[in-house]
Amino acid sequence: MSTRHLQRVIGQRGKTTLELERENFEKSQAVAINKAINNQETPVKEKHLRNTILGTFTDHGGNLFWTITIRLPLQANPIVAWKFCQVLHKLLREGHRNVLKDSLRYRSNIIEIGKLWGHLKEGYGRLIAAYCTLVVQKMDFQKKYPEIPGNLLMDDEKYAHVCGSDVNNYFEISVDMLDYMDEILHLQEVVFGSLDKSRANSMTNSGQCRLAPLILCIQDSCQLYDYIVKSLFKLHSSLPQDTLTGHRDRFLSAYKRLKQFYYSSSNLQYFKNLVQVPALPEEPPNFLIASDFSKHVKPVAVVPEPEPDPEPEPVEVVDLVDTAVPAPQETLRPSHFSFNGGPTVPEVDERDLLIERLTKEVRALRAELERVKAEDQKTISALKEEISKLEKILSELRVSADKALKENNSLQKQLAEAKILAGASVKLTEAEKQAKQSEEKFKKMKEVYNKLRDEHVTLLRTHGEVVKQQSSDKKFLEEKEQMIKDAKMDMQRMEEERRVIQNSLQQTADEITNQLATTTTKNTDLEKRKQELESQVHFLEKTRTSLEEQLQSTEEQKTNLESHLKQTLEEKEAEHDDLTNQIATLQGEISQMREEKQLMEQQLKSQLTNLQSELNESQESRRSLEEQLKQTIAELQQQLDQVTADYESTEKQLNSDIGNIHKKLIETSIREGKAFIQDALDQFENPSFTTVKCTAEFLLMRAEPVLASLHNLQKSFKIYGLDRTGLETFVECITSFAHHMGDCIIHGIATSHSTAQIESGEELGAICRSTGESGLEVLKALQKGDNIQTEIDKAVHDVEELMRLSEALVPKADDIKAEDMGDMVDNEMQSTTRAIEQAAARIEEMLHRTREDNTGIQLEVNERILDACTDLMKAVRILVEKSRDLQKEIIAQGRGTSSVTEFYKKNHRWTEGLLSAAKAVGWAATTLMESADKVMKGEGKLEELIVCSQEIAASTAQLVVSSRVKAQKGSKCMQKVSEASKEVSSATGKVVASVKTGSQIIEEQTLMDFSKLPLMQTKMQEMQLQVHVLELEKELEQERYKLGEIRKRHYQLAGDTEGYELHQGKR
Repeated sequence: MSTRHLQRVIGQRGKTTLELERENFEKSQAVAINKAINNQETPVKEKHLRNTILGTFTDHGGNLFWTITIRLPLQANPIVAWKFCQVLHKLLREGHRNVLKDSLRYRSNIIEIGKLWGHLKEGYGRLIAAYCTLVVQKMDFQKKYPEIPGNLLMDDEKYAHVCGSDVNNYFEISVDMLDYMDEILHLQEVVFGSLDKSRANSMTNSGQCRLAPLILCIQDSCQLYDYIVKSLFKLHSSLPQDTLTGHRDRFLSAYKRLKQFYYSSSNLQYFKNLVQVPALPEEPPNFLIASDFSKHVKPVAVVPEPEPDPEPEPVEVVDLVDTAVPAPQETLRPSHFSFNGGPTVPEVDERDLLIERLTKEVRALRAELERVKAEDQKTISALKEEISKLEKILSELRVSADKALKENNSLQKQLAEAKILAGASVKLTEAEKQAKQSEEKFKKMKEVYNKLRDEHVTLLRTHGEVVKQQSSDKKFLEEKEQMIKDAKMDMQRMEEERRVIQNSLQQTADEITNQLATTTTKNTDLEKRKQELESQVHFLEKTRTSLEEQLQSTEEQKTNLESHLKQTLEEKEAEHDDLTNQIATLQGEISQMREEKQLMEQQLKSQLTNLQSELNESQESRRSLEEQLKQTIAELQQQLDQVTADYESTEKQLNSDIGNIHKKLIETSIREGKAFIQDALDQFENPSFTTVKCTAEFLLMRAEPVLASLHNLQKSFKIYGLDRTGLETFVECITSFAHHMGDCIIHGIATSHSTAQIESGEELGAICRSTGESGLEVLKALQKGDNIQTEIDKAVHDVEELMRLSEALVPKADDIKAEDMGDMVDNEMQSTTRAIEQAAARIEEMLHRTREDNTGIQLEVNERILDACTDLMKAVRILVEKSRDLQKEIIAQGRGTSSVTEFYKKNHRWTEGLLSAAKAVGWAATTLMESADKVMKGEGKLEELIVCSQEIAASTAQLVVSSRVKAQKGSKCMQKVSEASKEVSSATGKVVASVKTGSQIIEEQTLMDFSKLPLMQTKMQEMQLQVHVLELEKELEQERYKLGEIRKRHYQLAGDTEGYELHQGKR
C-alpha cells in the first residue's frame, strides 16, 4: 500500500482545522522542494527557494526539509545532488535559525555524498565533492560561532562582541575564516575549470546550473574578506609581525584568487542582472602599516530583489514514498547515470529494484518512527508543564479564596460592632469600603477564573493537536494509544481539579451572597435602630417641650442636634441605596457566572464526547492498518523468498555456464596452439622451405621469448587452478606460448639450412623437432588439466639446448672480452687513423723520392699514381673522422643513463662488426702503402695497387654499413659519413684509372717491334706466345680456384678474427 493511499484513507476521517492546515503546508513544501531539487540541468528557480525558506520559518526549523530531501536520489543523480547543496546553502544563510541545529544531525550524510561523488573525476563529481566540503565547513563555522548569523551580516560592534577583548579570539576566528574562504575559492575554481572556455557557458542551461551557486559564494566571500582584513589589522596592532607571517601569506594567496574570482564573475553575462560583483583594490592592504586600515573599503555584493512570480498552476503532490514497483525504463533513466555523456548503466532486474525500494521504505519508516516518538515526548513534556502551571494557579486561587473568606469574617465582626448610635456612621462607612474591596477581589477572582478557563481551552486545543498527531501517525498507533490513555487520565484529573475549583468558587460566591444577606439584615436592624432613635428623638422633643421652660438654655443644642441627625439620616439613606444597588449588581453577575459555568460544562461534555468518538475511530483505523500492514509484510516476505530462490538458482546456472565457457575457451586456445606448433613442425617435410635461411643471432632473439612465455604459462595456470580467476591472462599465455614456440621452431629450421657445418645443422634441426614435441606435450597436459611441471621442465630444457646450439653457431671474437669491446673500438679507430696518416706520410715521402730518382715517363706515371693514392688516403681519413663523430652520437643517444662500456657490452655484436670494419680499413691502408712502395722500387706490380684500393673501398663500405645499423633516421652525422663514403669511392676510381693509364703507357714502351722479324721467326714467336697464353690461362684457373678456397676460409674465420691477426705486427 502506497503512502498516497494511506493518506487518502486517513483523510476520510474527521480532521480538525489545524490538521488540515498542517497537511496542506506539508504538501506545499513537498511541491516546492521537489521543484527546486529536480534532475533538470537548469538553475534553481528563485520562487521555489523562497517558498522553501518561508517553510522553515513556519515549521520553526528544517526537520520537514530533511524529511523530504532524504528521500531524493542524492546518490544516484548528480544534478539532484548539486541542486541539493545549493538549496541547503541558501537555507543556512537565510532560513530559520534552527535549520543549522537540525542539519547538524545529517552532517555525516553530506560528507558521505561528497565522498561518493568525489570518485567521479568528470562531470559534476568534483563539483559536488567541493560543494559538500564547503557546506560542512559553513555548518562547522556557524556551530562554533552561533552569535554570527547565517548570512554573515553584522556591524562592527557585534563582531567586536563576538571576538571579545582577548586577542587570541581574533587569532582563532581569522584562521577559521581563512579556512572558510579557501573552501569557497576552491569551489569556484572547480566550477570555472569544468566549463568549456570555447563558448559562452553562462548563456546555456548547463552553464547556468553550475554557475548559480557562485552568487551565494560571492555574498559570503565579501563578508569574510571584510572581517579577515579587520581581524588582521587588530592582530598586527597587538602581536609581533613574525607571529603573523602565516596569516599574511594565506591572506595574500586568498586575495589573488578572490580578485580573479570577482574578475571572472563580472565578465559573465549571466551575472549581469543577478548580482553586482564588487571589485577588490589593485593592491592588497599592508598590515604592517596601521594607517592602511583607513583605505580599506568593504566589498558589497548587491543582489536585486526578485520580481514576483506568477501564481503557479495547481500541481498534484507526488508521493514521497511509493512501494509500487516501477518499470525498469522509468526507474533507471539514462539521465540518472549518464554523467556528462559517460557510459550508461545496464538495466537492473525488477526484483532487485523491489528489494532496494522496500529496504529504503523500511529505513524511512524507522526514521519516521523515531521522529514521531521524539515529537510525542516533547508534547507530553509540554502538557506536564501546563498541568504544573495550572496546579500552581489553583493553589494561588485557593489562597486568595481563604483570604477573602477571612476578610468577610472580619467585615461581619466590624458590622456587629456598629451598634452604638454615635459610631454608626463611621462603622457604616468602613463597611461600605470593605464591601467595595470585596467586590474588587471578586472581580479579580472572576478574571483569574476567566484566565483559567482560557488556559483550559488552550490545553484542550493542545490536546486536540496531540490527537491529530496521533491520528496522522499511520504505523505506530499502538504506542500512541498508551499516550492517549495517559493524556485522557491527565484530562480527567484536570477536569476533577477544574470541578473542585468551580465548586470552591461556587462556595465562595455563596458565602459572599450569604454575607451580603447578612449585611442586608444588619442594615434592616440599623433601620429599626434608626426608627428607635427617631422615637427617642420624639420622646426627647416631648421632654424638651415639657421641660422647655426648664431647658431653654439647651434649645440651641437641641436644634443643632436635630439638623445633624437629619443630615446623617439623609447620608445613610443615600449610602443604603447605593449599597442596595451594588448588591443587586453582584447578584446579577453571580447569576451570569452560573449561566456561563453551565454553558462551559456543556461545551466540555460535548468536547469529551467528540474526543471519545475520535479515539474510537483512531483505534478502529489502527486495527485496520495493522491488519493491512501484516498482510503487506507477509506478501513482501513471500516475494523476498521467491526472489532469493530465483537468485540462487540463477547464480548456480550462471556458474555452470561460465565453467563451460571457460572450458571451451581453453580447449579452443589449446587446439589452435597445437595446430600452430604442428604446422611449424610440418615445415621439416616441406621441400619449398629448404631455401629459407636465418642467422643464428636472430634465432637466439626468437628463442628468448619462449622461456618467458613458459614461465608466464606456468604462473597463470597455477592462479587459474586456485579459484578459476585470471582466465583472460591464462588464455593469453597459452596463445603467446604457442606463437613463440612455433616461431622459434620455424627460425630454427631456417637456421639449420643456412649453417655451413652439416652436423651442427642436423643437430639443430633435431633439437628443434624435440622442442616442438615438448611444446605439444605441454599443451596436451594443459588440456587434461593435470600437473604440467614435468612438461614445462622438459620444454625449458629443450629450449635452453636450442639456444646453446645457436650460440655455438654465432661467430664470436674469443680474444676480445665483452667488457673490453668499448676500449678496443676506440683503440682500433685511433689505430686506423694513425695507419692512414702514416700511409699518407709514406706516400708523400715516396713521391718526393721518385721525383729525385726517376725522370720522364716513369716519373709521370709514379706521380699520377701517388697523387691518386694521396687523395684516397685523405678521403679515407675524412671518412674515419666522420665515422667516429657518428659513433659518439650513436652512443650518446642509445646508452641513456648507462656508461659507454655498458652500451658496448649490451650491443656487443654491433660492436664486433664495427671493430671488424675498423680493422679492415686500417689493414687495407697499410697494404696500399706497402704495395705502392714496392711499385715505386720496381719490386711490385701495378695490379696490387688496384686490388688494395678496391679493398679499401670495400672496408670503408663495411664501416658505413655498420654505422648505419645504429644511426637514427635523419641523422646529420650519418649524412656526412655517406658523403665521405662517396668521396672514397670516387678516389678509389681515380687510383684504378691512374694505375691502368700508367700500366698502358709502360706496356706501350715495352712492346716489341715485329715489323723487322722474318717469317719463320715470327711464326716461332707466335707459337711461343700461344704456349705462354695457354700456361697463363691454366695458371689463371688455378689461381681462381685458390681464390675461391681462400674466400671460403675467410668467411668462416670472419666472425672470430676477420683474418687480420697475421698482419697485426706489420701495423
